[in-house]
Amino acid sequence: MAVQLTDAQQNILADKNFAHVATLNKDGSPQVSPVWVGFDGTHVIINSERKRLKVRNLKRDPRVSLSVQSGANPYAYVEIRGHAVEITEKGGFEGIDAFAKKYLSLDDYPGNKPGDVRVVIKIVPEHVTGQ
Repeated sequence: MAVQLTDAQQNILADKNFAHVATLNKDGSPQVSPVWVGFDGTHVIINSERKRLKVRNLKRDPRVSLSVQSGANPYAYVEIRGHAVEITEKGGFEGIDAFAKKYLSLDDYPGNKPGDVRVVIKIVPEHVTGQ
């Protein structure tokens, strides 16, 4: 069941803070990677290249946990556990460009390579904590 984030938690996601996303490998071991993050009012949004391990892991097992620490106040953070409910190529390049604007002040994400396929990953928060 989805839970609501407080205004303070939403602000941490809206600010230029990095998330550390944990997924589960086939053998059950954790895999963690830093990502850019957003929030659409319902879902935590991340973006990745389709061939990345976190994407493969989430397609196989949608359970995910992420933590986001405020750069302005390192004692403020939000930890979210939930499920990836959608992984789609639709809007993938537009999504990474929006993150490039947020994090790099650039209109276009400079890291795309020929043949890359960007995906948008929508995560439903089911347990939220932090301070």
